[in-house]
Amino acid sequence: MRILFIGDIVGKPGRKIVQQAVLPLIDRMSLDLVVANGENSAAGSGITPAIYRELRQAGVAGLTLGDHIYRRREIVPILLNNKDIVRPANYPSDAPGRDSMVLETFKGVRVGVVSLIGRVFMKPVDCPFAAANRVLDKFPKDIKVILVDFHAEATSDMQLMGRHLDGRASAVLGTHTHVPTADETILPGGTAFQCDVGMTGPYESILGRRIERVLETTTTFNPTQFEVAVGDVRLSGTIVDVDPSTGKATNIERLVVTEQEAAGWRDDV
Repeated sequence: MRILFIGDIVGKPGRKIVQQAVLPLIDRMSLDLVVANGENSAAGSGITPAIYRELRQAGVAGLTLGDHIYRRREIVPILLNNKDIVRPANYPSDAPGRDSMVLETFKGVRVGVVSLIGRVFMKPVDCPFAAANRVLDKFPKDIKVILVDFHAEATSDMQLMGRHLDGRASAVLGTHTHVPTADETILPGGTAFQCDVGMTGPYESILGRRIERVLETTTTFNPTQFEVAVGDVRLSGTIVDVDPSTGKATNIERLVVTEQEAAGWRDDV
């Protein structure tokens, strides 16, 4: 089976290319499941109920979230009532949202999905390694395929999580830095790993934001509004092939789709 995990969707440009590309990708790449990190999909920070529905209708089966999860208070009822969107599992137990979800592929295979937040260079949170142990242990034994989104800043943190879960998760894929890394591999225990799958949004930017705004504030300390950029939009993600009988990964490959490619697919429909 083939799973596509899409990296941080940033603002309207990121949402648009998801809408254009995901359904054609499902057909072209023979995908069984598409999961995406949607924490930056609302103007670069947070997610709204309308955007949640928009991404689901675009072909995304489930959404993971990160440190901007609660920037839009209106998402809380969705987090509490819907089974296809998760908060980081190492947030406090009283934090709104589910700490894991079980999605079903087109062929009926159940897939466990977990989101975790890193601790290095980020706000203090509970131990992600302990949270990973807790959440993975509670999945039913018949769920062999497990995808972990590790939303972290430091590559060392990400690599540690990959090794910690090697042989217990089908894939440990990083998000948050918005910069795709070229370290995709299958670890000895059969876990597909990559430090960061990259951003889905405008790459003519500073991590999705307008270059001149970020430069001005950085060099002069004059506060500006970090608006979402618009140029060189790409969908970035990673495809993992998994043996559903064992949950072991058999292949991992990076995926980049440009807005020109996505527009061409749309026109072909």
